[in-house]
Amino acid sequence: MNKYFAEAFGTFWLVLGGCGSAVLAAGFPDVGIGLLGVSLAFGLTVLTMAFAIGHISGCHLNPAVSIGLWVGGRFEAKELIPYIASQVLGGIIGGGILYMIASGQVGFDADASGFASNGYAEHSPGRYSMLAALITEVVMTAMFLIVIMGATDERAPQGFAPIAIGLCLTLIHLISIPVTNTSVNPARSTGVALYVGDWAMSQLWLFWVAPIIGAAIGAWIYRSLLAK
Repeated sequence: MNKYFAEAFGTFWLVLGGCGSAVLAAGFPDVGIGLLGVSLAFGLTVLTMAFAIGHISGCHLNPAVSIGLWVGGRFEAKELIPYIASQVLGGIIGGGILYMIASGQVGFDADASGFASNGYAEHSPGRYSMLAALITEVVMTAMFLIVIMGATDERAPQGFAPIAIGLCLTLIHLISIPVTNTSVNPARSTGVALYVGDWAMSQLWLFWVAPIIGAAIGAWIYRSLLAK
């Protein structure tokens, strides 16, 4: 069971660290960390957890990554449900801890602030359409899987995978925060959407469907076109 606990713990840290940076620190007057800081925070959560638990569970922290690695022949089908359940649970716990902290501020309103939830149309930071959000999430997750599979290939330089993967997630956020607030991770999206409810839950479907499709595409590209 230690690998399932590791996945839950790692996803908890990803949501608390990444979404927490957006909710608590990004817009703080005069010294807020902004888009660059939030992007780095997400990358750092993956980087730190990859070193902490990568040797235990592989440090997926993401249902789309687990499914993509299965498509790519790197993960067993029998582990998919336990891994995904652990990741979603960890994300919800991370979102809950963040909600308890954020609600300690006078005037806090999760729905009004968005609580780092992912969205499209009127709930996209840049008011991007549903189609733009769908394309963005598919392409970004596909690229994420290609980097993950390449960095962890036995032919790749050893010991550098966490750095490459963490920096890739940082880059993905730098590109796509204005479009969707960046998901590429259904557990991350679910972990905060539950505490917003309303529009965040009604749009959550896209942030499950698009990352999973993108992960499968990316894994197929690497396995079929790049790994040979």
